[in-house]
Amino acid sequence: MAASWLVLLALCLLLPLLLLGGWKRWRRRRAARHVVAVVLGDVGRSPRMQYHALSLAMHGFSVTLLGFCNSKPHDELLRNNRIQIVGLTELQSLAVGPRVFQYGVKVVFQAMYLLWKLMWREPGDYIFLQNPPGLPSIAVCWFVGCLCGSKLIIDWHNYGYSIMGLVHGPSHPLVLLAKWYERFFGRLSHLNLCVTNAMREDLAENWRIRAVTVYDKPASFFKETPLDLQHRLFMKLGGTHSPFRARSEPEDPATERSAFTERYAGSGLVTRLRERPALLVSSTSWTEDEDFSILLTALEKFEQLILDGHNLPSLVCVITGKGPLREYYSRLIQQKCFQRVQVCTPWLEAEDYPLLLAGSADLGVCLHTSSSGLDLPMKVVDMFGCCLPVCAVNFKCLHELVKHEENGLVFEDSEELAAQLQMLFSNFPDPAGKLNQFRENLRESEQLRWDESWVQTVLPLVMDT
Repeated sequence: MAASWLVLLALCLLLPLLLLGGWKRWRRRRAARHVVAVVLGDVGRSPRMQYHALSLAMHGFSVTLLGFCNSKPHDELLRNNRIQIVGLTELQSLAVGPRVFQYGVKVVFQAMYLLWKLMWREPGDYIFLQNPPGLPSIAVCWFVGCLCGSKLIIDWHNYGYSIMGLVHGPSHPLVLLAKWYERFFGRLSHLNLCVTNAMREDLAENWRIRAVTVYDKPASFFKETPLDLQHRLFMKLGGTHSPFRARSEPEDPATERSAFTERYAGSGLVTRLRERPALLVSSTSWTEDEDFSILLTALEKFEQLILDGHNLPSLVCVITGKGPLREYYSRLIQQKCFQRVQVCTPWLEAEDYPLLLAGSADLGVCLHTSSSGLDLPMKVVDMFGCCLPVCAVNFKCLHELVKHEENGLVFEDSEELAAQLQMLFSNFPDPAGKLNQFRENLRESEQLRWDESWVQTVLPLVMDT
């Protein structure tokens, strides 16, 4: 008797969804081409999905982008009338019960909430889904696709279970369950994209999932910019961060000076200061797969070299990004007694970050190691788009992006990074030095931009299926 009631209850719940799904299939056949893009994370910190949305809109699709709205997306996305951003509400962690129970409640809430949001949106020809996070979004998007006739495309940035493994350990039951879930539901997608050839091969060999490699490429706004725009950014940052302020006042009080540049009052001409500090940028997500202590230790060694009389400039290190370990490392930075190295951690608007990289900075440092060893750091892609050389910590497939001694350097530990900083900044600013050589190599490489790469790899897939 109880089983009969359960079946009846399931039918009562399922029937409205089936009817709604049938109506949405009819709507989809009558509507213009439409794509639903899903990010169960912060849209503003998901550049690849923003780029997908912009490229789809550029080629005639209307796009509904669902995700958390914790930080501002790029202005191009906000200005595009073909793109609608739908904010999702994130359930904060519960304060009661064991951790497994809290996590289970959060997953169930997110699944029901995402299902409701998707079913009451205009149906799409495709559902573009970012993974990770894929729990519970892969199953929900597949189910909605079955009801509404939408084809599911998963863009594999990494593996969600491997990120969970950094916190719980690779053999934790939750991690093993997440791995099974990701593998099982990942096979149900219609198309799969991934970020490296190494991930494509792993998906094929171990997951029986065929994917197309779509490398991250810099968007059009990641490019070298005029010196006057760089100066404007330095003056803006100098209002809140002392490392950007002038070390001395100019003789002419009408001359505008930052720590790196000055604008002459009469002509308005902007020049770089000869005795400026070197500017190093590290964009970080402040998570367990980025060992920030490597950079701090290297900066300490670099400062000691300066104090020992080596011909090295003072250094300004700008660290951008948000993440769970930001406060912890900010306290460590404050405890350091740096004399010739200054560290600041501003949060930059989406429009200011490219300006910081685009000729303003002298060197980028990447600490990303990848929980799976199969993805590549988007931050390096952006830096290369601005022709900014990079020192990057080595991991399994980094060679697909960073070419050692060609567009940057690869290091293993803080000792090696400190030695690279010493070599690169010796006799700074030296036009004949390694830094400028790497920058020229990047300029001559004629890198494809995101739009050009997307047209070659993704557009044929969505037009032919």
